[in-house]
Amino acid sequence: MTNQDDQFKKVISHAKEYGYVFQSSEIYDGLSAVYDYAQNGAELKKNIREYWWKAMVQMNENIVGIDAAIFMHPTTWKASGHVDAFNDPLIDNKDSKKRYRADVLIEDYCAKIEAKIDKEVEKAAKRFGDSFDKAQFLATNTRVVEYQEKINTTLSRMAKSLEREDLADVKALIEELEIADPLTGSRNWTDVKQFNLMFGTKLGASAENAMDLYLRPETAQGIFVNFLNVQKTSRLKIPFGIAQTGKAFRNEIVARQFIFRMREFEQMEMQFFIKPGTQKEWYEQWKETRLKWHLSLGMGAENYRFHDHEKLAHYADAAADIEFKFPFGFKELEGIHSRTDFDLSQHEKFSGKKLQYFDHEDNSSYVPYVVETSIGLDRMFLAVFSNSLKEETLEDGSTRTVLALPSVLAPVKAAVFPLVKKDGLPEIAQQIVEELKWDFNVVYDEKDAVGRRYRRQDANGTPFCITVDHDTLEDNMVTIRHRDSMQQERVKMDALRDIIKQDVDMRSWLMKM
Repeated sequence: MTNQDDQFKKVISHAKEYGYVFQSSEIYDGLSAVYDYAQNGAELKKNIREYWWKAMVQMNENIVGIDAAIFMHPTTWKASGHVDAFNDPLIDNKDSKKRYRADVLIEDYCAKIEAKIDKEVEKAAKRFGDSFDKAQFLATNTRVVEYQEKINTTLSRMAKSLEREDLADVKALIEELEIADPLTGSRNWTDVKQFNLMFGTKLGASAENAMDLYLRPETAQGIFVNFLNVQKTSRLKIPFGIAQTGKAFRNEIVARQFIFRMREFEQMEMQFFIKPGTQKEWYEQWKETRLKWHLSLGMGAENYRFHDHEKLAHYADAAADIEFKFPFGFKELEGIHSRTDFDLSQHEKFSGKKLQYFDHEDNSSYVPYVVETSIGLDRMFLAVFSNSLKEETLEDGSTRTVLALPSVLAPVKAAVFPLVKKDGLPEIAQQIVEELKWDFNVVYDEKDAVGRRYRRQDANGTPFCITVDHDTLEDNMVTIRHRDSMQQERVKMDALRDIIKQDVDMRSWLMKM
């Protein structure tokens, strides 16, 4: 088992053990690729959503939020192209009878080569020490350059074949690369076929009169069909944006990697409506703005990178992903797409209604262009959670497991302990909880020795622990311990609110953007 696999298994088991993520319907042996967010997971998810919403909607005067329904008129999906073209290329292994996404098999093959490059870099860094120049090594080392070339030519060929719908060449590429079934090692593959990912359902009281509907596969179309309603009622002038968060559903055949790829998931999307011809600068601006939002959480600039799409959707004139270094390698976290006027023009065509903007400045009507930012909330959750889980060796040689979540996102901001369960200490601790809970999510904990309580809260991601002891009865002071540094200080009880606020306040975190 690789270190990556090992780390990912720890992430999954920690998420369950500490009440973050449970397998859905676990008592009935679960449902594949469907998960429930537990008590701490629901809080972390809510905090991520709020951090996005505040940065995207509240801090921008020209961006408003909506909450569109999951069910939409079926013609919506005809207009958007999902009925005809929302497909994944699938391939079956004849021996194992397992089904895979052909593009994912090829991407995983390239990820293994990337892991080899990382190993070469590690070895060279050890060999050369402080004088090691990573950029120069990547550009000049023969083996690394060959590896990188192999990755580039493979992904470029796959993108071109998928764009041309040349599924025979995708299969040929899998065979040429000698990609085997990950489970059995068999290379006995079927042809590659396209599979539509939308979930169908029915609307109506009787089977004969029921209308065919779909569970929405993305949240964006709810924004596009409401474009005119929002623009007129808010009297917004272009450029302006409409944002929303909500559930989307995709019948992923190869759902895997825990909550990274699920059948029911949540998106946080913003469609920014602009004048045709200005899309290039807005696209670049939103790429920069969104990366700054990610970096404001302090999870390490080295864990992010941009990946420009080789294969563009037919409606896009530019597209890039912000990729994050998950335990299983760099993968897409957020997409920024210049969608031109495709969506609104399609809905105009299929609905027969005009979806145009009248520009008073130059006295003209036009269908706006759109730049989209779209992030998976569940993927963001996994990025934050997996990046924060650490095993630390302390000065005394002991180890601790700490979930070093950005404190602004942590589910519980502070845990309050009485040193012992007597002498009036629990009452004072409860009083502190009562006072703080108006502003923060806090918990009371009196079970076990204080050291064990600290460890439990470290593993749970709680930024502060507050201990009430016998001196508190005399001086109204308590000990506050910081999760990351483990440092402790005596502070006045009435200073607690300000100390915690200073560390967890969204304002101070977003100001880093």
